[in-house]
Amino acid sequence: MTDVDAVVRAPDSATEPSGPRWVTDGGLETDLIFHHGLDLPGFAAYPLLDSTDGRALLSAYYAGYARIADRAGANLLLETPTWRANPDWVTSLGGSRDDVRRINIDSAVHLAGLVEFLEPSGEVELSGTIGPRGDGYVAGERATANEFAEYHRMQIAAFAEGGLERITAYTLTTVPEAIGIVSAARNVGVRVGVAFTVETDGRLPDGTTLADAAEELWANAAPDGFLINCAHPSHIAEALRDDDSWAARVTGLRVNASRQSHAELDAAEELDEGDLDDLVTTHEQLAARLPRLDVVGGCCGTDARHVAALWGV
Repeated sequence: MTDVDAVVRAPDSATEPSGPRWVTDGGLETDLIFHHGLDLPGFAAYPLLDSTDGRALLSAYYAGYARIADRAGANLLLETPTWRANPDWVTSLGGSRDDVRRINIDSAVHLAGLVEFLEPSGEVELSGTIGPRGDGYVAGERATANEFAEYHRMQIAAFAEGGLERITAYTLTTVPEAIGIVSAARNVGVRVGVAFTVETDGRLPDGTTLADAAEELWANAAPDGFLINCAHPSHIAEALRDDDSWAARVTGLRVNASRQSHAELDAAEELDEGDLDDLVTTHEQLAARLPRLDVVGGCCGTDARHVAALWGV
């Protein structure tokens, strides 16, 4: 396995994007729970792949975002429903470590089969979704980057075996986990994006600033994409300063509709879908400060309505 004590460099990028080009989806799990009445133990959506009805529901869900991409004249980024399909979560939900490979390969194959069905007018890319080893709302157990690389390699390798050439890790709460994931992806041979989440003060759940997180990440394992997710645009804006160079590295946003904190969202019994006008306005203000922003979608509390509004369609 690659030693992450050595700096892992991202390949040189192509021309800089002049504006967002890729539509991705919204808050899959909250949409399924609150709008479709599903029970998702552990917030895991991947069990839907095990039934015909579940696959049909996922297909219909992705089709909504394909229509948004068509209306926006944008490309479509389809991401697997596997945020909870890493070893600890799969085993805690009754599966085995052997199931991790099967689930993630199956998710990749399902997405590939959707492309012909959806018939999008623009380009389509498929991406494997990685979630944090821990909760995602709070900083997890401390581990080294090498330990995180070894842990996440199983899921990443399954995506590659299923034919995916790109993965994105969402809702990361610590820099060592991000470094480990990039290292594992380089070892497997797939492109990799990492997305940190932030609290209402714009800091990672462990207290690290986004500026420090970006600096440490690029010093050790520069990713192909750098995203922020699971926070309202106003929370992310709290981290921005006029002289912040890290803002020019941000390639994607998947924001929450709600202004509530992670703790408040975790305790809520009803979905906070936010104020749509406020979401669009604050997202536009934030996007104007991110010159390489390329991927736009949603996270908790968002659905196709929110993502369509963010794209102005």
